[in-house]
Amino acid sequence: MSSAFRPDALAGKTVFVAGGSSGINLGIAQSFARAGARLALISRDPERVAAAAATITGAGGTAIGMAADVRDYAAVEAALKQARDTLGPIDIVISGAAGNFLAPVVGMSANGFKTVVDIDLIGTFNVFRASFDYLNKPGASLIAITAPQGVNAMMFQAHACAAKAGINMLVKCLAMEWGPAGVRVNGISPGPIADTEGMARLAPTPEMEARYKGRLPLRDYGSKQDIADAALYLSCDNARYVTGTILDCDGGSKLGDASADALKTH
Repeated sequence: MSSAFRPDALAGKTVFVAGGSSGINLGIAQSFARAGARLALISRDPERVAAAAATITGAGGTAIGMAADVRDYAAVEAALKQARDTLGPIDIVISGAAGNFLAPVVGMSANGFKTVVDIDLIGTFNVFRASFDYLNKPGASLIAITAPQGVNAMMFQAHACAAKAGINMLVKCLAMEWGPAGVRVNGISPGPIADTEGMARLAPTPEMEARYKGRLPLRDYGSKQDIADAALYLSCDNARYVTGTILDCDGGSKLGDASADALKTH
């Protein structure tokens, strides 16, 4: 699937992506590179983030990869400084590092709960807070990748629900505090996205995938490009008056069960 945005939509922009070595976040980075942006990627694994950056440079783009754990504020700040010094003031920040697993609360350790909150919520705070002094202000755009769990309570997801709800509120608070500096802060909440680790775990067989899709109003998974296009919109001048918003890019999944069986009951 190709993006509808013009090829030079982000020409000259510097973009910092946390959690950018795989999945949705790498898809955003690759799409932004095709739109003319310079990319700085961070991830915990130095080999994976180097390989991710190579997918961009190998296609003719500009990218650097740096190893940093979003739970380590000093490491994140150092990576942001290196990105600014190498690529220029940062125009766009994507915070998408995340951790998750399925577990009931009584089967979850305190450390397991803390780990997800530390990666998702504390990590997002660290990335956004550390970025402020390196942003190209006014006009910077910050985007958190959140999830439906931030709004919808889910069994076996107490840790993720708590972390994502915190991210959603952090986005709104920062939008209020940093708006006067010309910094917009928004979030994207992806629904079921094809070719991701999360959906591979939730629907590992063709039969389970068909049942899952059958409950969605649009009857299909989204793509990584769908999320990248949402991020492109929030990063462009088209969205200059949009801040403090959580954009659901989910095919209507948060609306509830839209399967044929559910429709028969109405």
